[in-house]
Amino acid sequence: MRTAASAGDLRADARRNHQQVLAAAREAFLVAGPGVPLEDVARRAGVGIATLYRRFGDRDGLLRAVVLAALEDSRAAAEVALARADEGADGLQALARFMHAVLDLRVSAVVPLALDRLDLEDPEIMPVREASAAAMERLIRAAHDDGSLPRQVGFADIGTLLVRLSRPLPGRVPTALDDELAHRHLDLALAGMRSSPSVLSATGLSRRELRAARRL
Repeated sequence: MRTAASAGDLRADARRNHQQVLAAAREAFLVAGPGVPLEDVARRAGVGIATLYRRFGDRDGLLRAVVLAALEDSRAAAEVALARADEGADGLQALARFMHAVLDLRVSAVVPLALDRLDLEDPEIMPVREASAAAMERLIRAAHDDGSLPRQVGFADIGTLLVRLSRPLPGRVPTALDDELAHRHLDLALAGMRSSPSVLSATGLSRRELRAARRL
């Protein structure tokens, strides 16, 4: 199977096409699933189907590229949020910035779509996945350390909350309204974490425990 070329190796116009296809594929996969006709993806991106096949090889190659881009976007958003914490924001404020950015990027909706089609443990995906998760763990740890996030709230709580909020609502809900509600519900959850730290009696799953549970 052919793999997608690195965007950094492409000319400026080709890079634009590359990013347009990834953005269009991300939205198409979310709306219609990873089995969406690739012609629909090409039409959304404003490129020919031949360009899509030439760049990504096949459906799994495109899905792999979308997942890798989503994970890298997540890591970059976490780094930006960590820098905000360094500038004086408390840990929960920095974590909130990251979580809102991830909702906009739909990262937590895209990656689960790949679970049945791609091996997320493979050598190309795993380092990017680990870097993304490690950056999120640093944000959570900073919020624990300064007391702004209850220690009962862990990696699995934050990660699965983002997955649940990132999925489009059922029915014909306009995209703008769907996005607005996702951000509103995230703010409600964050307010609860800050105002009622003792509401949870037990500590949530760690990242290791979550991964183990997924393998069962």
